[in-house]
Parts: sequence; C-alpha cells; structure tokens
Amino acid sequence: MQDRSTPEEFDVVIVGRGPVGATLANLLGLCGVRTLVLEREARTYHLPRAVHFDDECMRVFQTIGLADAILPHVILSPGMLFLDAEGRMLLDWSRPQTLTPMGWHLSYRFHQPDLENVLISGLSRWPHVTLRNRCDVFALDEDEHGVRVRYEDLSNGKLAGVRAGYVIGCDGARSLVRRFIGSSMDDLGFHERWLVIDVLLKRERDDLGDYSLQHCNPARPATYVRGTGTRRRWEITILPGEDSHEIAQPAKVWDLLSRWITPDDADIERAAVYTFHSVIARRWRSGRLLLAGDSAHQTPPFLGQGMCAGIRDAANLAWKLNAIIRGVSRSELLDTYQNEREPHVREFIELAIRLGGVINTKAIEAGLAAGEIRENAPVKLEVKKPLLGPGLAPRDQPLAGDLAPQFELRDGSRSDDRVGYGHVLLAANAAALSSRPALAGLKILTGDDAYAIGDWLRRHGIIAALVRPDRYVRGTARNETELDQLIAAITPSTHVPSAA
Repeated sequence: MQDRSTPEEFDVVIVGRGPVGATLANLLGLCGVRTLVLEREARTYHLPRAVHFDDECMRVFQTIGLADAILPHVILSPGMLFLDAEGRMLLDWSRPQTLTPMGWHLSYRFHQPDLENVLISGLSRWPHVTLRNRCDVFALDEDEHGVRVRYEDLSNGKLAGVRAGYVIGCDGARSLVRRFIGSSMDDLGFHERWLVIDVLLKRERDDLGDYSLQHCNPARPATYVRGTGTRRRWEITILPGEDSHEIAQPAKVWDLLSRWITPDDADIERAAVYTFHSVIARRWRSGRLLLAGDSAHQTPPFLGQGMCAGIRDAANLAWKLNAIIRGVSRSELLDTYQNEREPHVREFIELAIRLGGVINTKAIEAGLAAGEIRENAPVKLEVKKPLLGPGLAPRDQPLAGDLAPQFELRDGSRSDDRVGYGHVLLAANAAALSSRPALAGLKILTGDDAYAIGDWLRRHGIIAALVRPDRYVRGTARNETELDQLIAAITPSTHVPSAA
C-alpha cells in the first residue's frame, strides 16, 4: 500500500489540457513516459476558438494515431482572398486541394471542442498518462532532483502535491508556469482589438462561400471564415474610441453583420472582444520548467498559425524529453528547444503582422488602380514554412532544419506509420549501409522501399538524410565520410513505435 506521505512521482507534469497540452501528453504516452496532465476546468470549453490547422499538424496527429478520428470533424479550406472595399481582389492566397509532401492537405478547418475531445479521449490509450480535471496549480518548487507541483482539487477544496522530473506550461497567455520561470515578453508591436462573432446558420447561404475573405476596407477591416457544418465566423476591427462592452451587444453585432447576414439567416453563438497580440517569451525554459503554445508565444490570427505553432512545440519537445528521461541524452538537449522553435515562430508572427498591415491599411484604396496591386503588396501569396533555428542540425548541410516529406511506400503504407515517433535514416539503397553495424536498431528506409526516397535524395545532391521524430531533417550526407558522421550522431534506442 502506498505511503500517503510520499508524493506521487511523474516524469512530466503538463499544466493545461488544451490542444497543445493534450497533443504533448499523447506524444509522451506514445513514448511510455509517466505523464500527469493537470487542468483547471472540468470539461472542454464549448465555444469555438482556433479554427485552422495545417498539414504539418495533421502529420503530428497521424503520429499519435488520431488522424483518422479527426478527419470526420474537419473540412478542407480552399484558401483566403484579400478584397478591397469594392470587392476587388488584392491578394490571392488559394490553397491547393491536392496532398502536400507532408502526405496531407495544406489547410483544414475545424471546431476546437471537437478536436480537443478527440485528443483528450486519445489519452485513455496510454497506461502511463493520467488526466486530472478541476485541479488548479498554484506553486512549483524546483530542486536539483525535480519539481514539486502543488495544486488545489477544486472539486473538494483539498490541497495536493506531486513530484515531477519536468513541468511543461501549456497554460495559455496568462501562464502560471511562465511566471515561475520569470520570463518577460518580447513585444513585436501588434496589439489590436477585434470583435469575434461566431454564428450558426439557420438556412443555406452558399453565397457566403468557402474561401476565407479578408475585407481590406479602410473604414472597418473585417475577416470572414467558413467553419465546419453551419458555423461561420466574422472578425471585425474595433475602432479607436469604441467601447468593448457596447460593441459586443446583440443590436450592434447585427448592425455590423448586416452587409452579410441578418437574424433570419443565423443565430449568434458567441460575440466577444479579443485583443490580438504579437509577443514571444524571452525564456522558454528555466531548469526543469518549460513553456509551449500560447504560454510561449502569441500571434495575430491572419495566418491561422497560432495553434499550429503550439503543436510544433509539442512535437519538438516530446522526443527530447523522452530521450533525457530514458537516459540516452543529457538534459542539455533541452537547450535546443527554444533555439530551434523561436526563430520559426517569430518568422510566422512577423508575416502575420505584415498581413495585418495589408488588411488594416488606411491607404490601400489610394494605392490601387483598376486591376492592379499596390507596390508593396504581393500579387500572389505563397507561404513557405520556415526552417528550424540553429540547434541540432548543422547549418552547412543541405536540407538541415527543413521538413522531410512523407513517402508512400511500395506496399501502399505511409513512411511515418512505418517509422513511428523516432529517428529514421533515409538512404538511396540498402547496399551502401550493409557494412555499418552501428545501424543496428535504427529505422532505415531506402529507395528500395519507395522510389521517391531515392529521387528526393538525388534531387538535393545527398546520399542519405537523418530525420528526427518531429520529421525535421537532423543532418544529411553527401558522401561516405559524411554518412559515417551522420550515423554517429544518433542513438538507436530513441526510436518509438508507431501509434497506427
């Protein structure tokens, strides 16, 4: 019988059970890491929040074995159009409706409570993962051996505590974990109030369309987003001097929506004022305390990358924690977390700010001639995912820090399912590897498994690539000497089976 005076011990405690915390817990569950998730609320928040994720996020959901469960809850997005006050197109950001090299579509729309329910239900598959709702963390006491996490069980008012090797704050913009780390925020300068209105259509309104629309109207910029089912969203700029409480009242909301819909068309599900921020925490880690998601960074919504950034944080962090906890890597591996992720998220935030400038500019009409785009606005927007910042990947190697594709193998399966959440060596053929005993236990895929692997390697002038569990290229080899160096960089025991 357990001594009640001895606190329970976990490898990782996650504070916050939103999409980022739940994804991280699923990844750690896949690794067999003893994980506790502490969440203040009793159940999933029932109203819409995030509405978009991309192909890289779906690839993470595939890794944790939940992509098929998520698919019924999403729709594909055709993209976004930027229109002037007269409805003329300023910028075309259409998304291809074919699969990307990630093996998924580029843009999905979803209802956040649906996604969260799938992610949270998925935790029950992992015997080493525990979820406790209605638990409000109030103290983190770190020592050389771990962290004591103290919390109140709000269901009965009792205080409790556990021990953890590491604590990850996935607890949002007002993060308690960030306060204990003592991190200030780097302000990138974007702070605007917007009224976010979610409605449920009562009748068909196909004319509203499936594209997201950015109405670059100098008088009052606005955004329209097609949601799943009957859900539609408008985000409307609040002008200086307008009262945040008054503008969210039903009569004013319907007045603002009148150019698109009326009360005969829809019911208002939620109307709330949000201030969109652009900030990045200066410190994502202090010892055994780390941040992920909104606790580490907040972005304006114009790229739909807020939640996506947090999911990438989780994918980057989980395999590193697993390697440290299992004793195959030193804790210094965590020093690469912020180094890699911060430049990536900063580039996305800066692009979102620039798009916000296109939407909100007061001079956009003056810069337009018929059928022409103003000089400083691109005609067609193509967003290339940033590289990881300098961390594990040497900067002088081809593809280092870039995402590797997902390949369809000759037997019809997908390479990520074959690999699992672990490292994989991609090589042109098996013959070149047969004399290297150090490869024992390391997952290998070659051109013999999929012709596209060899083609991809040849296209980039390399004979092999080492791909990390988060699907980023850790290193490449242009010759046999570099191949030996590449193999020496990875310990085979960090491999984790697939959840598929």
